[in-house]
Order: sequence, then structure tokens, then C-alpha cells
Amino acid sequence: MMNTKTPLTDKVKVSILSTMLKIRMVEEAIAEQYKNQKMRCPTHLSIGQEAPPSILSALLTHDDQVVSTHRAHAHYLAKGGNLNAFIAELHGKASGCSGGMGGSMHLIDKAVGFMGSTAIVGGTIPIGVGLALAKQIKQERGLVVIYIGDGAIEEGVFYEAANFSVVRNLPVLFVCENNRYSVYSSLDCRQPQDRKIYELAASIGLQSWHGDGNDISNTFQLCSDAVEHIKLNNGPAFIELDTYRWREHCGPNYDDHLEYRPAEEIAYWKSKDPIKLLTKQLLDSQVIDVSVLNTIKNNINKDVLIAFEKAELAPFPASNTPENLTYA
Repeated sequence: MMNTKTPLTDKVKVSILSTMLKIRMVEEAIAEQYKNQKMRCPTHLSIGQEAPPSILSALLTHDDQVVSTHRAHAHYLAKGGNLNAFIAELHGKASGCSGGMGGSMHLIDKAVGFMGSTAIVGGTIPIGVGLALAKQIKQERGLVVIYIGDGAIEEGVFYEAANFSVVRNLPVLFVCENNRYSVYSSLDCRQPQDRKIYELAASIGLQSWHGDGNDISNTFQLCSDAVEHIKLNNGPAFIELDTYRWREHCGPNYDDHLEYRPAEEIAYWKSKDPIKLLTKQLLDSQVIDVSVLNTIKNNINKDVLIAFEKAELAPFPASNTPENLTYA
């Protein structure tokens, strides 16, 4: 059997760390700048959830496509989405990736295979399956990743799309980032106590895996197995990765004062910060030193500053843009 797996080398680990740092630093800049009232769209930050897309994207190629959710920043950036166009979109500028008309939840960069995100829970699931069907019909290379949250499992479209994917043996990978909350409602009050999401997916016929999304080595192995499974034409797959958002569901702030999440739970997940853990591992093993780490951070910081400067200077869309983009 052909081995299509990418090994988790030190070089790959540094690449994963760089991607996680980029996501974290970009989103921290968004959180800091949001109070200036220049970004008027709702924003759903991925701080704390950087690891899954950073790891999976290290295994994807240019031929692979991705669709995402309302919490799309990390997925867009990890797939290589243009940073300047992203920040411009948050500012509602014409140079934004959606022409300044979509905002934070409507990102796209087809040049790198990021095929779109939407505010509708489960809304990109059928789009991703359609992209996979198109690949199959056209005999194109690559797979399609459909990022979803635990809340999307409660949408009927997931079951329809998963069933269709299995019946048609489509090259699609469902990645469920289970952060345990749908806005303020925990998984415990939304689904039966003994239900396991990955087992539910397996019952539909998807080859399924489950793991700790903050564990770099384990998540890399699961993602590698899933990607290989699909690329060897063994059918669609599903990965459930436990993760955790640090900030409020929608917005730049922390909402711990609302007490819908136990303080002990928040502290536990912050102690599992994948960026700190991987940084320590690479420093301790002397794969990188402090100077290399600082260079990575400085380069990211420069790119972020440039992106915000360009967004500030960019023009807003022309007044007739909405009517030109409306169609039926």
C-alpha cells in the first residue's frame, strides 16, 4: 500500500508553531483594535483553538480545499489565506477578500483553496460536499475539509450530507472542533449524556477518529491517518477534536463573569495552551532558540501592522456595489 503520510519532523513542528502564533497574534490584534470602532462586523475569535487547523493544514496540499464556519479566522489563515485581504474585510473595505461586503464570517481565498465560510450553522456542509462531488466527477486531485463545531451536529444537513458522502464515497473530511459550547449552552444540556459525536458519525458510515485537539502529536497522527484514508480512496472521514475557546462566543472580550463556564474548566484548558506547550518542547529540545522564536514573532507582528495600515488606507466599496452583487 502506498504511504502518503507526512512525518511529524522538527521542521513540521516549527511550521505548526509558526501558524499557531500567526493565528493567535492576528486575533489578539483584532481584539485590541476592535474598540476603535473601525471593524463594525461581529467577530468570532479562535483564540485557544489554534492547534487543529494549524496541524491539519501542515498535511494539506494546494489541491485540497476547505470550507468553514462563523469561527473561520484560524481556518482561513492556516490554509494560507491572504492576511491583508482578511483584515481589510473586517474593516469593510473594497480590498477585502469578500469586497468588504461580508465581514468576519464571510471569508474566501480561492487562490489557496479556502472556498468560503458562512454565519449559518452548518451552512457550508453541503457546499463542501458539493465541492467533493465536483472533484470526483472531474477526477481532480485533492480532498475537501469541512470544518464544523459541535453545534452543527444538531443540524439536519449534517446527517444528509454525511450519508450522501458515504453513499458516493466522496473525498471529504469532516473536522468537528468540539469546544463544548453553543453560545452559552454547554454540550451537556444539548445532547444526551452518553452520546459521543465521533461514534454518531461512525454509525452513519464515516471512518471516525477522536482526540485531544491541543495534543500536537496525537492530533497530527489522527489527521495524518484521516488524510491518508481519503487519498487512498477509502471513503469520507470524520475527526472530532476536543478544544476550547478562551474568549466570548462573539466579540473581542472575555466573558468569564457570566459564569456559564466553570472557572476550573477555563483554567484547565488554558493550562493546555498548545502554543506554550509546543514552544517549551521545541526550546527544551533545542530545535529552536529564543532568537529564532523572537524572529518568528517579529515577522508576524510586522505583517499584522502592515495589514492594519493597509486596511485603514483602503477605500470603502462603491455605493452601487450591493446592487451589482445581488442576483437571483
